[in-house]
Amino acid sequence: MPGTNLGEPLLTVGEVASLMRVSNMTVYRLIKSGQLPAIRVGKNYRLRRPDVERYLNDRSVGAEDPT
Repeated sequence: MPGTNLGEPLLTVGEVASLMRVSNMTVYRLIKSGQLPAIRVGKNYRLRRPDVERYLNDRSVGAEDPT
């Protein structure tokens, strides 16, 4: 499948919440609003680390705009 890296481990909502130091509900809200891409696996969500890092980098205060 193009654009997927099957060798990359997926993170749970709890792991992402812990990394971001927010509640699980905050992560669910970000997923539902489309701000944080996620993969649905059954009734659960899994997130790619690069997507989480991109989300955080895009919201970094004082980040330089490369364009």
